[in-house]
Amino acid sequence: METSATLLLLLLGLFTFLPNAPFGIKASPYSINSTNNRTSEKQPYRTSYHFQPPQNWMNDPNGPVYYKGVYHLFYQYNPYAATFGDIMVWAHSVSYDLINWIHLNNAIEPSEPYDINSCWSGSATILPDGKPVIMYTGIADNKHQVQNLAMPRNLSDMFLREWVKHSQNPVITPPSGVEVDNFRDPSTAWQGRDGKWRVIMGAQNGDEGKAILYQSEDFVNWEVDPNPFYATDNTGVCECPDFFPVSINGTNGVDTSVQNPSVRHVMKTGYQRRAHDYYFVGRILWGWVNESDSAQDDIEKGWAGVQSIPRQVWLDNKSGKQLIQWPIEEVKKLRGKKININGEKLGSGSILEVSGISASQADIEVVFELPEVGSAESLDVSGVDPQLLCSEEYVSRSGIIGPFGLSALASEDLREQTAIFFRIYKSSNKYIGLMCSDQSRSSLRKDLDKTTYGTFFDVDPNVKRISLRSLIDHSIIESFGEGGRVCITSRVYPSIAIGKEAHLYVFNNGTQSVLISNLNAWSMKKAEIGHQESIRFSM
Repeated sequence: METSATLLLLLLGLFTFLPNAPFGIKASPYSINSTNNRTSEKQPYRTSYHFQPPQNWMNDPNGPVYYKGVYHLFYQYNPYAATFGDIMVWAHSVSYDLINWIHLNNAIEPSEPYDINSCWSGSATILPDGKPVIMYTGIADNKHQVQNLAMPRNLSDMFLREWVKHSQNPVITPPSGVEVDNFRDPSTAWQGRDGKWRVIMGAQNGDEGKAILYQSEDFVNWEVDPNPFYATDNTGVCECPDFFPVSINGTNGVDTSVQNPSVRHVMKTGYQRRAHDYYFVGRILWGWVNESDSAQDDIEKGWAGVQSIPRQVWLDNKSGKQLIQWPIEEVKKLRGKKININGEKLGSGSILEVSGISASQADIEVVFELPEVGSAESLDVSGVDPQLLCSEEYVSRSGIIGPFGLSALASEDLREQTAIFFRIYKSSNKYIGLMCSDQSRSSLRKDLDKTTYGTFFDVDPNVKRISLRSLIDHSIIESFGEGGRVCITSRVYPSIAIGKEAHLYVFNNGTQSVLISNLNAWSMKKAEIGHQESIRFSM
């Protein structure tokens, strides 16, 4: 599971097919691409290699797709301000490598009665003849949430700069038993053995959240399944649900319509009342990571929201049930100066600075060798909330095996630090690891959300090694424990540990020593993200 301040995830679809259909209304007149509120160059919290638009508010990634050698990322965007707005559009950027990006004009904007009040989240599907189609939620003139289709005007344009809306929009309207203003976020489509297309929608009825299944023979005329695909109580609307297969035999992504013994299917959803995404059990996955400061801070910065580094997603072939997330290989292209530490013993209370790299803009991988895990303290994890446990077992509180890990974006005197750490416990007949991201001391500022996050994972007592990778980029830290079996994303806003004043440390506050078996850390170069005329690109 991924835990985060708020991380909404969307997967890159390279798949699915459907027949030709009539389209006709222009989707983007390029009329509201705001050039106001340009952010200043002095922005200590603006990232250097995570995707962000030049200014204003961004949230959900929408309908990422690969077309004619180009990756397309659409995303929710307010062209007028750095806060969520009354008018939201589908902004559009493209890339050859998922790291360096060109910003284009907006792809879909409000223009018709069925989307005049906003164009909200959705998905993209590739047709059998190679044509992409977008399904998105429109906020209609009566404030109902309805589902619409759009297709590219010019299929020879690999950048897909211009989109047109379907003449039969809206193609799906709220069914009975759901609230008309909580019916949104169509998933990428898949095709069943019966030849019918299927999508799921997020919905709500009172306190019940739902994912509702729709079926179609032609992708235009849709019928609702009377039984919810998934339902849950006291969560609010199911946000951005998705349903997709993952390979059990490798790390490569598979077509959404694959149904055979070589795959297992995963359901992903976020809940309106909870700040996490949930997976029920690869492809490429993005996550919107929101800000943890105030709306006024965002207005003063002139921007809000970043996208996580794209991740591969696959099923652990050892357990057959653990979903693995790992940064895409392309991010390694940004690695610069490297330092290495091997065989360094960390006794109780030890702290070691990782110097010689840019600590505010870094990629670090470390493998810790553990003592005999039989000495671990006992803990009955049944009914225990790992997030609450991380808040109580704070980084400075000594255990037997742990806490040990990294202090990132730290000031020299450690008054500011974000600690990503592990503790090991003995639980009934197995061993449990606890991974935490402690943001309680991430900044001396008082007006911030400094929630601490945590998650459990199984520990193999015969391996006695635990790995951690952290991508650090000024105000975001993405951490991957145990090869991506556990992941935590944090937004932090240090007031001292900024730029060259940021430090990176490895520490051990457990009574038992741990060994740095191997540590590699790199300064990260800045990604090229901007408008086409302002950046250099080569295919």
